[in-house]
Formats: sequence, structure tokens, C-alpha cells
Amino acid sequence: MGWLAELGLRPVINGVGTVTVLGGSLFSEEVLEAVREASRVFLDMEELHLRAGRYVAELLGVEDAYVTSGAGAGIVLAVAACMALKCPEVVETLPKTGGRSFKVLAQRGQRNMYDYLVGIAGAELVEVEGRPESLEKAIDENVCAVMYFAADMAPDILPLEAVVEIAHGRGVPVVVDAAAELPPPENLVKFYRLGADAVLFSAGKDMGAPNDTGLIVGRRRLVELCRRLGPHSYEKRGGRVRVFIGRPMKTSKEDILAVLAALRSYLSIDEEARLRTWEAKVDYMISELRGAGLESVGKIYPRGFEHPRPPCIPRVEVRLSSPEEAEEVLKSLREGDPPIYLYSIHERIYINPQCLRDGEERVVAEKLAEKLRLKLNHLPR
Repeated sequence: MGWLAELGLRPVINGVGTVTVLGGSLFSEEVLEAVREASRVFLDMEELHLRAGRYVAELLGVEDAYVTSGAGAGIVLAVAACMALKCPEVVETLPKTGGRSFKVLAQRGQRNMYDYLVGIAGAELVEVEGRPESLEKAIDENVCAVMYFAADMAPDILPLEAVVEIAHGRGVPVVVDAAAELPPPENLVKFYRLGADAVLFSAGKDMGAPNDTGLIVGRRRLVELCRRLGPHSYEKRGGRVRVFIGRPMKTSKEDILAVLAALRSYLSIDEEARLRTWEAKVDYMISELRGAGLESVGKIYPRGFEHPRPPCIPRVEVRLSSPEEAEEVLKSLREGDPPIYLYSIHERIYINPQCLRDGEERVVAEKLAEKLRLKLNHLPR
């Protein structure tokens, strides 16, 4: 008996995307083999982190990189590194700052549910307007970083290039949260090349690494500090061992090798072929639902932070009469056999094809039509 049966769990059909609450992604054989290899040996974790970072840096053509326990941990470590860059004495005390004030600036149009992580490092998040003069005026002696969220959340925000120019002109580093901005794979270096000092990704989403992993790509001075503040770094003083703020954010040797394997495979993906596959699945589901008499269905490319990222993947949009009706349909699908997870915004239901395995688009269309009391014609693909 497998563990799923032992625990009474049923695999779900994932029409939401590479979200944390559904397990992130599925492993390729290359990733599984990397996990197996790491699981059979002991390794010096500091050396592993260092060599893994150099490997990623060479692969991407950046100065340095660091494997983290998720993009959220990346935010905490990157902000802590910016604080330590400004005041080296706080390395040993973070998140306590000894009464010193540290500020991280973020544009009002980019505020989101994850920016509270800045405070875990011990810094204060300060909101600024999306105008050059507002950002320039806000940079004082207590500002240690500017945080930029890559998701397009509002029209009235400064582009990254402008933020970098202003911040760097005042000697302040820029940290970019690009957690779910993959695909396309080019984004792995896009924000770095635009001047960001540290860019944070979730490796457990589209990249296909374990759900609890992430990646920091950036300038060597900052990434080295992230590594020092991380879970496998320590110092001995007076016979006592001292660990740092990143200690709870531990990555296993299996995690680290899995990220390397996933990244190497990810960079060889035929992105156009993947997009054609997603388009075909979306078009099939729309055709089936329309053929069954549902007129309020179409294709969208999402914008904004309400939708699971990224925006380059098409979605099926089904417009219902009310948010209550949408939630009722979603609940019924989750409780069905097999369980199907889609998502809604207000009165609209969405299907993301990113994590649908071949053939599952047929099941989703059939079950959704059933819940909407429609009869499918089983149109040929």
C-alpha cells in the first residue's frame, strides 16, 4: 500500500497552477535522480552551497547565486543582507537591530500579501508613491534597500530601470521579488540584467524543483552575505557556536541538488512548444463548453496579482451569475471524483492549463459541464 492510500489521500487535478497550497510542481526523472544521489551520502553543507551557487552563476551568466528554502526565505535573507551591508554589526543580532532603524522602500502600487516578510528580517517597510520625486525624497540614511515586486499590479508604478537608477544613485541596493515570474525562462536573468542587486525566485513552481526551494540570483557582495546569514553558516566565539537569522530556513542536500537538476533541465525547455500545448488545452475546453451551450466562456491572458502567476499562460474564463454560484461550483468540483481544483475571482471561474497532465483537460471540461448542467458533444481535438 502506498502512502497516499495509507493516509486516505486522493491525487487532485490541478487547474490552478504551480501554487504552494497544491504542492508546487511535479518532479522530472532528472530531479528524482538528483534527490536519490544526495540521499545516499553526507556532504559539507557550506561547501555544497558555495559550489551550487557557482554552478548556477555560471549557468546563468550572473555574479553569484544561492539556493534557499523558498522565495519567502529569499526575501528575508536578501533584506537581512542589505541591512548587514549597511551595518555589519547587526549580522549577529538580526532581527534585533540594537535600536538602529532600517527601512525598505516599496511602491504603493506594488503592495501585496508577501511584503510583510520584510519585517521578519527586522526592517520597516515604507510605502512610497510611484513617482521619481517620491522615491528620491524617501531615501534617507536609514534606507537599506528598495523592494521591487515584478508582478504587474498597478499602472502607476516606476519601472525597474528607473528604480535602479534612482536607488543606485544614492548607494541603495534593489531587491526584486520575482517568485512566480517563470515562465518565460529568460526572466531568470532579465531583472538582474536590468540592474537588480538580488532577484528572488521560487524554484518549486515552473522550474520543477521541490516546493520548498527558491533561488537568489544577484551581485556577489549581497549573495555572499545571504549565504553567511543562511542556515548552514555558523561562527565559533569564546567556545560558543553562533548561528544567524537564516537558521530556521534550512535547505537539505537533496533540495540543493534537485534545484540544480531542475534548473539545468528548465533551461533546455522548448518554450514555444509548451505554450502551444497550453493553448491547445484551453482551446479544447472552450470548444467543448461552447459546444454544450455555454456562451459565457472565453480565453484570457491574466493581468494583476489576483490571478496565480505568471500572466503569459492563457486561461479559460467562465462567467457565472454571482461569486456564490462560482464558489458552489468550485466546492462541488473539489469534492468530486477525481477532485478538481480551479479558482475564481468574483463571479468568474478560471482554468489554468499549466499543471494539467495530458487528458486531464477532457476530465475538467466534462466535470465542469456536469456541474453547470450542460451536455458535452466531445468535439474532436
